[in-house]
Amino acid sequence: MPSSAVNRRRFLKVSFGGSAALVAAPTLVSWLGAADAKAATSLPFVDDYKTNLTTNLTPETNAVVRILGGFAQVWKTGSAWNTGTPLRPEILRANVRYSIKITKARTEAQGREAFVYDRQHQSYAMIGGLGPLAALYRTGAKAVTSITSAPDTTPATTINDAVPADAPAGSAIGAGSYTSDLGQVAKLVDTVRGPYASGNPGKYAFQYPRPWRMNEDSQVVDTGKTDALGYPVYDSKVVVVPQLLRQRSTSPVDDGGFPSGHTNAFHLASLAFAYAVPERFQELVTRALELSHTRIVAGMHSTMDVLGGRVMATALAAATLADPANADLKAAARAQALAYFTAQTGTTADTLAAYAHSDASDAYADREANRRANEPRLTYVLDRQGAKTPLTVPKGAEVLLETRQPYLTAEQRRAVLRTTALPSGYVLLDGFEQWGRLNLFAAADGFASFESDVTVTLDASKGGFHAADAWRNDIDGKGGLTKLGSGTLTLTGHNDYHGDTVVEAGTLVAGHANALGRGDVRLTGGTLRAELPVRVRGAWTQSKGATLDLPLRRDHGAVLTVSGRVTLGAGSVLSLRLDAGQPAVAGSVVPVIAARPLRGQFDKVELTGVNSDKLRAVPVYTTDGLSVRLLKR
Repeated sequence: MPSSAVNRRRFLKVSFGGSAALVAAPTLVSWLGAADAKAATSLPFVDDYKTNLTTNLTPETNAVVRILGGFAQVWKTGSAWNTGTPLRPEILRANVRYSIKITKARTEAQGREAFVYDRQHQSYAMIGGLGPLAALYRTGAKAVTSITSAPDTTPATTINDAVPADAPAGSAIGAGSYTSDLGQVAKLVDTVRGPYASGNPGKYAFQYPRPWRMNEDSQVVDTGKTDALGYPVYDSKVVVVPQLLRQRSTSPVDDGGFPSGHTNAFHLASLAFAYAVPERFQELVTRALELSHTRIVAGMHSTMDVLGGRVMATALAAATLADPANADLKAAARAQALAYFTAQTGTTADTLAAYAHSDASDAYADREANRRANEPRLTYVLDRQGAKTPLTVPKGAEVLLETRQPYLTAEQRRAVLRTTALPSGYVLLDGFEQWGRLNLFAAADGFASFESDVTVTLDASKGGFHAADAWRNDIDGKGGLTKLGSGTLTLTGHNDYHGDTVVEAGTLVAGHANALGRGDVRLTGGTLRAELPVRVRGAWTQSKGATLDLPLRRDHGAVLTVSGRVTLGAGSVLSLRLDAGQPAVAGSVVPVIAARPLRGQFDKVELTGVNSDKLRAVPVYTTDGLSVRLLKR
């Protein structure tokens, strides 16, 4: 074995609760605490984020170290790089075993992919989350990379991303060129990833080793073989991707694992892009979690490292976006992205989101698949313990949803973050201000609970998400919903909120049979549209000028079932959409509303859709509902 390899394998061992582990740590700083989330010295992170410098390595002096303080409940930093102590050995054991499992199961294709995302500029890698807009972005931003594939064997030297020799003039790696058509967006990404966003202070402060420097002796068996660098090959250890062996640091003192720098960079870039291009918000969040997972697949980082990188990036992105000094830049980046993409695609602010999800080959086209992939990556090997407590949303966190839900107030966006957050009880995620509990993928789907009555105004004249949005979470809570404004809001969850649903203007769409919760429904104006049969568990009241818009098909029960009283005011309208797949025919009587009792009548019953010009609807009222008889015109 080469002498350099011998030197690099001289590690001390610490017990992980019954078996030994090889440990490395990156500095000689002595720091024994910082787990207490109630540290009296702490300012809100967004007001203190510029303290994240390598000259500040304690929770009292560094805001990032402070918000990562939950890790100090798991790992006690030593006074030297090789003297740390596991405080929760069962978690750290699971952490190493997970890395062993993932790297042993890794396919060659996964290994090659992990190499690409290790060496490629992280901001460039995140462009893939833009889906159908990605190629347009690369062209408009003049963003390029020299890392597009992995070599077949271990490279002889370190490989870094660079502008290819044949790239167009003015091209840049990462998010692109500042002088390009998307220069403000590129600048926003770089600003979010600015001088206070490094993971190095955290690495030096916590001194937690990378997984390939830790292998449990009880599971390690020497095969008698050596790898490309002359290291012994074990049948059970964290196996680094062969192409990355010479890309690793040879100085364990300067090469801590927690938090993962690549993970931090992926999430920072994703949230900057998501601010500028909120039409791809959830897909960008999903890609950041996916690319962060490749750090574990590569053998370069553990789950603890990746979780730490996500936590710090979430807070750092919020702090940078909330900083008044960046207000003009973030507004310019959003405006520039919208103008560029609508011009390139022939869309408008109202139709860009549909275009951004129009490619069936998009790797992130399946929202439900994205959700399933994301959920385990938010907690990895952590087990939840203790009672559930509501999240106090960190100051400034609401800025992360500012362009995704622009029609909500800042306090409403905070409520969205609070009601969609992960439950308490996950060590590490429960650090100071609990940034790790934010679930941004879920938050993009709106409220998960109406803690009190919610009034929302969507203004169609402003376009984009102001004009139309969908809340896809299952909503509970004691409050209700009042819909104002000319825009359209769609509820697709199985909702169980107890308050009333009130439509005063615009359109509210029920996209689930139980979308309207448990309370009464009152239409005082605007339109309530159902996409499928819907149930109202309270009473129904409809006033003059309000429209009920329902689908109508043959061989189907009532489209609207109301448990309480139905009261129809003079001037109310019923609009029935004839179903093209199962069209009702002339002479048929189709049930529309089932209720007991029903009082009043619609002022107008109209037909829309296929063959609506050939049929007319004659309402048939009874004390317990309404049907329509279809007749030829």
